[in-house]
Amino acid sequence: MRSDATGTWTTDDIGDLTGRTAVVTGPTLGGLGFHTALELARHGARVVLAGRTPDKLDAAAAAITAEVPDARLEHLVVDLSDLGSVRAAGAAAAGLGPLDLLVNNAGIMATPFRSTVDGLESQMATNHFGPFLLTGLLLDQLVASGEGRVVTLSSQAHRMARTAPLGDPRVRRRYSRWGVYGQTKLANLLFTFELDRRLRRAGLPVTALAAHPGLAGTHLAVNGQLGTTQGRRAAILDAAVKLVSQSAAAGAWPTLMAATADLPGGTYVGPGGPGQASGPPRIVGTTPLARDEMAQRRLWETSEETVGLSWP
Repeated sequence: MRSDATGTWTTDDIGDLTGRTAVVTGPTLGGLGFHTALELARHGARVVLAGRTPDKLDAAAAAITAEVPDARLEHLVVDLSDLGSVRAAGAAAAGLGPLDLLVNNAGIMATPFRSTVDGLESQMATNHFGPFLLTGLLLDQLVASGEGRVVTLSSQAHRMARTAPLGDPRVRRRYSRWGVYGQTKLANLLFTFELDRRLRRAGLPVTALAAHPGLAGTHLAVNGQLGTTQGRRAAILDAAVKLVSQSAAAGAWPTLMAATADLPGGTYVGPGGPGQASGPPRIVGTTPLARDEMAQRRLWETSEETVGLSWP
């Protein structure tokens, strides 16, 4: 893994990933995870596509293979909103052997309130608790690679959060779809920084980093608002989002830089343009709340209790 320390980072700086294995969650065709998986495969990595349905995984794999005929791809079915599904995926992933990289990309945005089978609000379950459990279950395999890395996708929306989500996650509260989304993206950063600190304290050869895509033209916002990407309303909203956004491929660059560049644990990468909305990736800052060590520790402890796994 390398980076251009003197100039603008591009995918040319990824280097040869032959012999490395990466798990990418949420690789839906055309989205950020898809473009992340595509570039990792293009540079020689064995890529495990981790998503909710075999059909969507097949579609993503077919599109990647069309561009990279010799791509080494595998499937891992997992619904991050369902802790039972995450545990099953963790067991299935044991057969993959050592893992060099886990990209926690999958997420949902500003959806109407829904309670999951585990009694959790769906955004917090999908965006935080599911990835928290999956990362813990895959930790031994990340350690086994000798140089593991976890990259978790956050968002500029973490700046909307005025408080950290530290209460009982199964207690129903007044629901604001965008307010909760902002808290999930804050949770991604609190998780990343606490994870990296705990890994260093334990002397484990794994680092944790985070990234955000800026304003990227994906279907996430449309699906969150309308519950579908089909139909005339969805097409109009999707076109409007893409008009003011950079491409999903460009939005994946911060994730790819965080995943492959020579960066220390605890680094946060985002677009380098005005307002971090677009542009070449670079190291960026967070809100002070995201760096609050007490909030990081308390969220970690709540998360361990919620998913039933204490680690590392």
